[in-house]
Amino acid sequence: MLKKKEILFSKEEIDNAVENIARKVSEEYSGGELLIVGVLKGAFIFMSDLIRKVHGVDIIVDFVILRSYGSSTTSSGEVEVVKDLHGPVEGRDILVVEDIVDTGVTLKFFKDQLLRRGPKSVKICALLDKRARREVEIDVDYVGLLMDDGFVVGYGLDCDENYRNLPEIWVLEEEE
Repeated sequence: MLKKKEILFSKEEIDNAVENIARKVSEEYSGGELLIVGVLKGAFIFMSDLIRKVHGVDIIVDFVILRSYGSSTTSSGEVEVVKDLHGPVEGRDILVVEDIVDTGVTLKFFKDQLLRRGPKSVKICALLDKRARREVEIDVDYVGLLMDDGFVVGYGLDCDENYRNLPEIWVLEEEE
């Protein structure tokens, strides 16, 4: 059984990270249109806060559901597209918003899939980057916070659908 261990990132640290990313996205896409694709379920809170802070950009929102964890705390390594994008991506600037980049397998799979559809550009945005666990090379263009290893919950991140509502990001540990 897992339990909350300690706060890794406070609400203030998260808010500052989201603000910094939003400022960069606003500058890069100023006056243009951007398709922002949220990877559900984990990214929904981060994406919601992010798009409200992006200014001067016409934003179109869509979502995908990609599964690689199930109810485990480690990735299975296989990616399943549970829900794909609703509309076309050809010729569009796309920003994929993810809660956390861990092994990179899921994002590489999805980015490669998007690139085959002929977008103008595809960039990756992640609230958390856990580089120590990377198994495949994937560029994360906008990173909010860096972290070491550990299983985290809160601010949309879950463990078997629990803890998403926490305003901070917590590290979990096994109960003995």
